[in-house]
Amino acid sequence: QAAAPLHPVAVQCQEAQVVVTVHRDLFGMGRLVKAAELTLGSAACLPVAQSAAESTVTFVAGLHECGSTLQMTPDSLIYKTILSYKPTPGNLVIVRTNTAVVPIECHYPRKSNVSSNAIRPTWAPFHSTLSAEERLMFSLRLMNDDWSTERLSNGFQLGESLHLQADVASGDHVPLRLFVDDCVATLSPDRNSSPRYAFIDLSGCLVDGRSDDTTSAFISPRPRQETLQFVVDAFKFAGDDRNLIYITCHLKVSPADQAPNPLNKACSFNKASSLWAPVEGTGDICSCCETGNCALYG
Repeated sequence: QAAAPLHPVAVQCQEAQVVVTVHRDLFGMGRLVKAAELTLGSAACLPVAQSAAESTVTFVAGLHECGSTLQMTPDSLIYKTILSYKPTPGNLVIVRTNTAVVPIECHYPRKSNVSSNAIRPTWAPFHSTLSAEERLMFSLRLMNDDWSTERLSNGFQLGESLHLQADVASGDHVPLRLFVDDCVATLSPDRNSSPRYAFIDLSGCLVDGRSDDTTSAFISPRPRQETLQFVVDAFKFAGDDRNLIYITCHLKVSPADQAPNPLNKACSFNKASSLWAPVEGTGDICSCCETGNCALYG
């Protein structure tokens, strides 16, 4: 309800911000407080507007701004902040009003959409996005040669091939398509250590397949959108006798109904045609695998 002497603080909890309107007759005694003595939140944000005619002061702040805090319950997201009134001494010795702190809360249901805007079916509603952030589970596994089960051993001889399968479990999210952005082999768990060999790079180019005498490639077609399989010929680092290699991959997803592009792709090099070919999408999305400028499309 509108700010008035009987209800001096009015709060509007909007989709992404809170609007607080304060009547300067804060105590309902006919004595107007100074706008400069009112602040919002622990960060003491100042008013954005004031109306002399209506004797009101207005604060507008994002839900995460001005030092607000978030409390999460099974059913609600609760953003909490405070309106503070701190009078300054009129003659540096005495004051004629008390300080005041007004708690403010905005409650948003976790299980329904808080936006008043229409949602197209291809979008993820607000509550789905929240739940999906908690449920997206990525995995990368060594598989046996026919992809039927996970491989029991992680040992390989040179000349054999690694069958790698990336998956995402997406819960109740809108349909997703999984991509492998890059994969790096190192001799330690630190992916930035040296020596290092990136066999998938440039946002989904299986660059190891470009080397002579390799059959490394993505498997096409996919078994499902949430899975991506690829084969990499076994290798070791030259001049190093250690037999343990660490593989670190960056996995990501895009909406399944979004067409693959130079930043979301799975491209293999076809030696017979000397061309890059995508698992899905048009061939031109792989052209940057050759030029190396995939990042320009960001």
